[in-house]
Amino acid sequence: MAAKPKKHAEYKEVVYTSAHWALLRELREKAARIMTALEGFRLCALVHGSIARGDVNANSDVDVFVAEPQSSFIVETALERAGIPVNTRLLIQATPNYAMKAYIELDAGSSVSFPLMRMRRVEREFYKFGGELNLNQLKTDTRVAGADKRLMLIEPTKKGHAESSIIGREDAAAKRLGVSAETVLDRVHALLKRDEVGRTGVFIKRELGTDETFELTLKKLADENPAVRRRMK
Repeated sequence: MAAKPKKHAEYKEVVYTSAHWALLRELREKAARIMTALEGFRLCALVHGSIARGDVNANSDVDVFVAEPQSSFIVETALERAGIPVNTRLLIQATPNYAMKAYIELDAGSSVSFPLMRMRRVEREFYKFGGELNLNQLKTDTRVAGADKRLMLIEPTKKGHAESSIIGREDAAAKRLGVSAETVLDRVHALLKRDEVGRTGVFIKRELGTDETFELTLKKLADENPAVRRRMK
């Protein structure tokens, strides 16, 4: 079941069990392997979400992100050289205003993604809003604050984390997370709307064939779709 936003101010402290710490280590080791493969080709990789914050669960995914537009050939070569198999490759554009992104699904619980065009500030700060770590931070067991899909601010503590609602505290949350108030308001609006009307589809989702590249497929989509062409400019 999808997590629902908490609409009332709440605060509580969560103490992690030994099983929780073990799961966090396992997921971080998996992320580190993927990120190390990318860093070997000078691709600056980030892991974001619950793995960066620490509040993982059995359904947590390993989401690795490269923030700058990249050559898909280099990304895929980095994974291949490290012996990391690719399952599915997707082109996804959430809305006509968002950057088109490449998603490489490695298995049911891990993926690598990167933009194929420059992202707007709100798009880039989405990852920092949820919490992000680079490889060096991951290796030193750093945990960072971030907001989850319930719109709860997760702040790491020695024994686990403290959590509190960001609704009605958007400005304070923006300062704590080091992002713009616009980004926080954008995420609050999107998640509250999803809670009311349910998850809506993405603007474009296109699975690539084995003989297709991200760049050529994007060009074909741009030739066919004026909205994609406008976003590429």
